Amino acid sequence: MDLSAFPRVALGSWPTPLEDAPRLAAALGSPPVLIKRDDVNGLGAGGNKLRKLEFLLGQAIEQGADTIITFGALQTNHGRQTAAACAKLGLKCELVLTAKVPMDGDAYEKSGNVVLKHMFGAGVHICADADEAAKTYERIDHDKAVTLPVGGSNGLGTLGYVAAAVELVGQLGERGIGNATIVVPQGSGATAAGIALGTELLGWPGTVHAASVSHSKEDAERELENLAADAAALLGEPAPKLDHVRVTDDTIGPGYGVPTQDMWNVLKLFAETEGVILDPVYTGKAAAKFHRLAPDSEVPLVFLHTGGLPGLYGYAPEAVAQF
Repeated sequence: MDLSAFPRVALGSWPTPLEDAPRLAAALGSPPVLIKRDDVNGLGAGGNKLRKLEFLLGQAIEQGADTIITFGALQTNHGRQTAAACAKLGLKCELVLTAKVPMDGDAYEKSGNVVLKHMFGAGVHICADADEAAKTYERIDHDKAVTLPVGGSNGLGTLGYVAAAVELVGQLGERGIGNATIVVPQGSGATAAGIALGTELLGWPGTVHAASVSHSKEDAERELENLAADAAALLGEPAPKLDHVRVTDDTIGPGYGVPTQDMWNVLKLFAETEGVILDPVYTGKAAAKFHRLAPDSEVPLVFLHTGGLPGLYGYAPEAVAQF
C-alpha cells in the first residue's frame, strides 16, 4: 500500500488524536469508546475533507491548475475546507452551491460555513437548483481549472482515508486493541470507502460501520463499493471484498441535512459527557447510529469524528430550542 507515488500537499496535522471517552461509554453502557478526532486537524476549522484534498490538490497542482471548482449544499463542509486549502496554496477557488437542503433563515443562509467560505476568498455562487448550477459552472473560466467532485469523493480522494486507516489501526495497535467496531458517517462516500479499503488491505479483524446520512442503504453500499474499487485500482489492488463492512440508513430521518430528535439527543450526550461537539448533518446522525450500536457491542467502539462544527451555527435557532 504505497501512497508515496501520488502527488500530495500537506494540509492537515497528522496523526489526529484518538481519545478515550470513558464518560460517554458509561452513559451508553458499552465497552470502551474511543473518538478519532479528525475534526481537530487545523486548517480551515478542520474536518475530514483535508485528507482527501491532500491528494486531489496535489494532483491538480501537478497538472498546472491555478483554479479549483467544486460543488455542494449551501453549508457544505467540503466547500469550506477546499476554500481554506486553496487560500493556503495560492489557488483560486470557485464554489457552485445548490440550496438543496430544506432549511432557510439567516442562520442557515448567512452564518457558519457560508461566512468562512467568503473569508477564505472563494467565489461563492448560490444556485436554486441543478439546472442553474450547471449553467453557472459553464460560465466559470475553465482555462487552468480543475473540477473536484462533491465531497472530494472519487478514487483519488478515497486514498486520503486509506492513509487514515493505516494511522488509526496503528493507534489501536499501540493500545493493544485488535478487534473493534469503527463507526463512520457516509455522505459522498470516500471517507467510509477509504477506511473500508484500508482496513481490508491491512488484514484488520474488526468491523467498519458506515452510517449513511444522505442515501438509501442500497445506494450507499453501491457508492462505497465503487469508490473502494476505484481507489484499489489506483493502488494496483483488486476490488476489495468488504465483508467486514456494514452500511445502514436508519438514522437519516426525513432527509439529508434535516435534523432529527435522536440527532439532537446524541449531540447533547457527546457534549455533556466528553465536551465533544458534533454537527447536525454528518456526525450527529452517525452518532445516533453509534448510540444504538454501543450497548450491544462486545468489542471496543471507535467513533470517527469527521468535523463539521461551523455547520452547527447554521442550525442555531433549532439548537437553542433544544438546549
